[in-house]
Amino acid sequence: MFKVVTNPEDLIKVFIVRGIVFIEEQGVPYMIERDEHDFSATHILGEDNGEPFAAGRIRAVGEYAKLERVAIRKSYRGKNLGHKLTEFMIQVAKEQGFKKFKVHAQAYLTKFYQKHGFEIVGDMFKEAGIDHYLMVRDD
Repeated sequence: MFKVVTNPEDLIKVFIVRGIVFIEEQGVPYMIERDEHDFSATHILGEDNGEPFAAGRIRAVGEYAKLERVAIRKSYRGKNLGHKLTEFMIQVAKEQGFKKFKVHAQAYLTKFYQKHGFEIVGDMFKEAGIDHYLMVRDD
């Protein structure tokens, strides 16, 4: 269901999911959604019978593994897949040697990430015109 991307075809699927969720649904401009970190991050793909439905990326930021671009297509939401994706990403980051994790969580998702041991640090801020909080987890 979830896997680390290891080939160009799967990376294209990740970008398609992100395009649907962030660009189309949330109105994030393409020039913000894609960035220079896409070439160095670890990408995660969720597929169901060959149909891409989830994406995320893990990026080293100092001693933290930052979970970014976490997305589930609308028709796959409400099935606990976001929680499974988040846990998969944390496990991959742990396998990479990380013990500290952070995320820029959209404001409405803070309770979601709190269920995964993340805590809000600091004040709300805007990213791509959307309210976010920095959340961290230290294992």
